[in-house]
Amino acid sequence: MGPIKLSVHWWLCIGVLLLAGSAASATGPSAAPVPCPAELNLPGDAVVARLMGRNAERAQKLRHFDSIRQYNLDYTGLPSALSAHMQVKASYTAPGAKEFTVISESGSRLLRNHVLHKLLQSEQQAASDEANRDAVALSTANYRFSLLGCDAGEGRPLYVMRVEPLRETKFLYRGTIWIDSQDFAVRRIEAEPAKNPSFWTVRSQIHHQYQKIGEFYLPAFNRTITDVRLGGKAVLTIQYLDYKLPQLLATDPETPVRP
Repeated sequence: MGPIKLSVHWWLCIGVLLLAGSAASATGPSAAPVPCPAELNLPGDAVVARLMGRNAERAQKLRHFDSIRQYNLDYTGLPSALSAHMQVKASYTAPGAKEFTVISESGSRLLRNHVLHKLLQSEQQAASDEANRDAVALSTANYRFSLLGCDAGEGRPLYVMRVEPLRETKFLYRGTIWIDSQDFAVRRIEAEPAKNPSFWTVRSQIHHQYQKIGEFYLPAFNRTITDVRLGGKAVLTIQYLDYKLPQLLATDPETPVRP
């Protein structure tokens, strides 16, 4: 592999790695939020306070879960197109222990070794450090919130809020979040990194969706589209499948665990 090819691919890997550690597409423009109905007419700071409070309650109750993740990474551009795929068993134990077991992988060895495997390592290390968890939490310590209005959502209304990071760091983001009006949990994020994660990345679009399992909201789908400075594009998608929460299964074996 020549020096130009090595440089382009290496910095692409670094850029995607740093970005994916922060959040992840753009699925096209969303409908503009409308004024909230009278029964949901809370001030923005009250919505944020309830969001933070309910998030803390759910975090205290969530002790363990297992799931399957499907990673797909596709790069198109100079000097060639590359793709990689990986299926992983993920286990979480409160307050921040994560374990990953690779079930299968295929495609570009470069992308697998320098992006997908390192994503797992980075997530595992970040989750184990309480200071890191606090530094990226969706809270008033890290973000400024502005209530834009409400969205009909799928089944019940959602609060729509603009979030702006209080620090310019690649691990925070700026954009829009959709908050369930009854559970005060984030259902969706569309954003971009607060700071460009790499010289080699020009623009990154982030889309993240959550699913409700029991009383918990857990990741369902994560997609990042990154434009690379030399004209390429990288698309990283992560699907979160087959959640198993022992505390739910013990009380209700019929609890659905698939989005």
